[in-house]
Amino acid sequence: MNYPNGKKRSTHTSRTTNRSNTTFSNRGMTLEKDINDTNDYYLSMNKAVIHKKPTPVQIVNVDYPKRSAAVIKEGYFKQASTTDYNGIYKEKYIDFEAKETKNKTSFPLANIHEHQINHMRRIVEHGGICFLIIRFASLQETYFFPAMKLFSYWNRQFNGGKKSIPYAEVKQFGIEIPLRLQAKVDYLSVIDELYF
Repeated sequence: MNYPNGKKRSTHTSRTTNRSNTTFSNRGMTLEKDINDTNDYYLSMNKAVIHKKPTPVQIVNVDYPKRSAAVIKEGYFKQASTTDYNGIYKEKYIDFEAKETKNKTSFPLANIHEHQINHMRRIVEHGGICFLIIRFASLQETYFFPAMKLFSYWNRQFNGGKKSIPYAEVKQFGIEIPLRLQAKVDYLSVIDELYF
């Protein structure tokens, strides 16, 4: 089966309503690919323009074993990256970070960096829609977690609180993102529910 944009549908994304009969054998740590495929679908349908931000890298040493191929031997990050994705949807700026964990009981805050939180705060202050997409890989569940909720957990860890967000609270304060055929991580449906 092909997507409307001509891309082939991968078999590992099919899902039945009965989870006990469902297999996700090749789904480990695939959140980024699923979001990229979703963004390609959104773009092909002219629904939104959202892209993964490139990480700025300074290349220092390149080897040319063949004329047709270059191998980067040494490189350094030029600066700390902010969030993974940004773009525009219904005239609103969208900015988010995507994280995947194999942990079944909580989402470790160590997966996020202070400069990312500072960036997310600025986005919210300027009226952008900012959030975290959290995938619990072993549970096959993906959540939309608003940045405003994330900030309180981030601050709490510096006042003697937990250094993670319990799974039950991600489930309570986040919204599970539906898995669809074309939009594997249909986060725009959640944005529609919350903001429009």
